[in-house]
Amino acid sequence: MKSKKILFIAAAMVFLVLIAAVSFSGCLGGQNQNRGHVHGPDCNHGDPNAAYDALDNESVHQILNGSKILVAVSVIPQAEFVEKVGGDRVIAISMIPPGAGHNYDPSPRQLEDLSKASLYIKLDAGEPFENNYMNTFTQLNRNMTVVSASKGITLIRSGNATDPHIWTSPKCAMVMVENTYEGLAQIDPANATYYRDNADAYLEELRELDNDLTEMLSTLPTRYFMVYHPAWGYLSRDYNLTQIAIEVDGKEPSPRAIVQYIDLAKKNNITVIFVQEQVSVSGARAVAEGIGGDVYVIDPLAKNYVENTRHVGVVLSEKMS
Repeated sequence: MKSKKILFIAAAMVFLVLIAAVSFSGCLGGQNQNRGHVHGPDCNHGDPNAAYDALDNESVHQILNGSKILVAVSVIPQAEFVEKVGGDRVIAISMIPPGAGHNYDPSPRQLEDLSKASLYIKLDAGEPFENNYMNTFTQLNRNMTVVSASKGITLIRSGNATDPHIWTSPKCAMVMVENTYEGLAQIDPANATYYRDNADAYLEELRELDNDLTEMLSTLPTRYFMVYHPAWGYLSRDYNLTQIAIEVDGKEPSPRAIVQYIDLAKKNNITVIFVQEQVSVSGARAVAEGIGGDVYVIDPLAKNYVENTRHVGVVLSEKMS
């Protein structure tokens, strides 16, 4: 009995040390990571008060008794992919909660929930959050299988930097869904056929979405659109568009840069600056005022992926015409 108590205390101390390490390393670690084509060390990117929706008691009970599999992902849209493929066999948690940015610091409660996960589907595409914390996550939960959502996707690179926003293109999302299926089938082969059927049904929705976007975006009078945060690189590449990003390396543009963006917007007949709710938009508003245009919100992180991405396509087709 005494030896069991000692082991329990030792395990608890290790867990607390890991939590402390995560909390301390958030801002410091970001400065030494591959910063990506837009992501600098600014830890204020996104909402610092973004709240994680912790697992409720019933979900924890289902996970512990084996009736549900807990799957962790990095961003909210991935949670839909997991739920669509996993159906009633899974519970999904996103380690970057709604409103949070790339340099979000996970809470102790998130780490507690993550310790129960059987599978982590990482973006594996230069996401700063993953660069900072994946080693900690795998040390915390050594029984957790980790798979790559980007396997098979040609990543957008610039030097040593990589654009992590792979999910914003339905063409990439279809590959991510296949990788999600493979991860679930790997850890739960007894239900592989169930996951395959669910994946095929969802892939049909994504193919329809892809066709709709191709039709909506193929005949626009301009191929250029201006955004604050460059989240739409894969959508742009896959549908022959060009995004012009105002944010530079995770920072607000300088006054001189704002003047240059105003000139660039006028040159390309751009009248709308697209922003997302998760980031500061003062630079975008300055450019919009300079061109006599508007600021319009489109969200790359909404969970209702098919509906939201179709809405983004409609907005782009209307505002770029």
